[in-house]
This record gives sequence, structure tokens and C-alpha cells, in this order.
Amino acid sequence: MTPTTDSRSTPAVVIYSGGMDSYTVLHRARREGYAVHALSFHYGQRHARELDVARDVCRQADIPHKVVDIRAIHQLIGNSALTDSERAMPKADYAKDNLADTVVPNRNMILLSLAIGYAVNIAAPVCFYGAHGGDHVLYPDCRPAFVERMNDVAAIANFEPVRIEAPYLHKSKADILVEGLEMGLDYARTWTCYLGEERACGECGSCRERLNAFAALGMTDPLPYATP
Repeated sequence: MTPTTDSRSTPAVVIYSGGMDSYTVLHRARREGYAVHALSFHYGQRHARELDVARDVCRQADIPHKVVDIRAIHQLIGNSALTDSERAMPKADYAKDNLADTVVPNRNMILLSLAIGYAVNIAAPVCFYGAHGGDHVLYPDCRPAFVERMNDVAAIANFEPVRIEAPYLHKSKADILVEGLEMGLDYARTWTCYLGEERACGECGSCRERLNAFAALGMTDPLPYATP
């Protein structure tokens, strides 16, 4: 979405996980001219490799970046394969009946609430995050109704309203990839796998969706995979 005001000096918060979607959102916001402030969270996910990737990207691009440690909430939202290393990670394509175990309770509401607070603190009128159409089948906090309601709350929760932007809310992973490639982005500088091994597993839902996006464009993913 093109901002309605001159954004060249307008700050914006981007929730940046280090993954493919938020990496593209980060650069889209920069392309639109916002003064981007990247915000990452360690909430007790199984590994921190994606956060290391995020740090590296922001350091090299000279993007202000905060990594916030909120692992204390793990005791409240740890009932997920993404936060409990004792659970087996589902190995399948995204589907409601086989990947529900990867849902982290209320994650995006928690992260967006913190990001909105940060936006108010730095006088940023907008907060970006990378929900996309492929998430809708499984994750309620990536669906249009959620974004609409969060926007309603963000408009009244503080004296300064904040707008939530999810530019890929109705786009597929392949659509995101197309736009990122048009911007010249290098997706070797992202991490998508739910596991934090030396190579991406190629079997979890996140890897499969990513690989399918590259395959749809007739391309090979630049990340190395344990499973060809």
C-alpha cells in the first residue's frame, strides 16, 4: 500500500522474524520510503537462528533493530511444537488437520501489542507484519478478520493511533517471492525452517511452503536443505 502522506521521514515499525515473509515486508517498507525500525522477538521458540539472520540483515543494511527477549511468557504459551523441543515437529504441507500443533497461542496479538507500544514510543504511525494468504488455513491471527479488529484496537488504545499494515494478507508465498525478486532481494539471507539445524529440514510445513513457492516460479531455493 502506498502511504497517503510523505513517508520519507516517517518512522515505521516492522515485526521482523528473519523469515522470508518479514524480510520482504522489511524491504517493501523501505522501498515505500519509511524510516524502518525492525523489531524481533525471542519468545521461547525452539531456536534463535532466525534472530541471528535478522541481526545480520539489519546490521548490513544499517536498519535500527531491536531484539526483545520475552521468553518469560514461554510458561504461558509453550503448548506448541514451535516452542516445545520435546514435541515432534509435524512433517507435512500446511493443513488444518495436521499442523495445528504449530500454533503458538495468541502469538501475533502479543507481538503486535508490543510493536504498537514501540510505534507510539517513537512516533511511528504504522506497524508492518508479514501475515499472508497461505497462513489463513491454519493461523487465526493471520486472517483478515484478525487484522481488521487489531486495527480497530490500535486506533483507540493510545492517544496516538497506529495503523497495522499486512501488505501480503491476500497474497501467496509465491506472490511474495515474485515481489521480493523484483526488489533484488537475496533469499539466502533468510531462515524459514522450524528447526534450527545447520541445514533447513525440507520437511516441516514452513520449509515445504517455501520450496513450493520457488518451484512455482521454476526456481531453486538458495538455502541448503538436509532433505533434497
